[in-house]
Amino acid sequence: MPFQVFLTDDAVRDLEDLYDYIEKHDAPGKANYVLEQIEKGFASLSENPQRGTCPKELLTIGIREYRKIFFKPYRIIYGVMAEAVYVMVIADGRRDMQTLLQRRLLLG
Repeated sequence: MPFQVFLTDDAVRDLEDLYDYIEKHDAPGKANYVLEQIEKGFASLSENPQRGTCPKELLTIGIREYRKIFFKPYRIIYGVMAEAVYVMVIADGRRDMQTLLQRRLLLG
């Protein structure tokens, strides 16, 4: 049975900001392409939520409850609880991920 995938409010904002940025600064149609690929990532999480690995930025501080998948350079950080996947962060992996993840996931 597939898991349900939910986006937190922060993840929805991440996706909207990412789409808007790509739409303004990249080739026509690129924002839609990136959105489609990220949505495919969500679908894959529904079928196989344990497929991702723990983000190294969180492993260094002993946190193992979150996982990540990529659509390079974009990272999707999520947690699995019961029969659901909760997407917490969608971000360009070239950002300062250590600070972003600590602020978003640990300080809430």
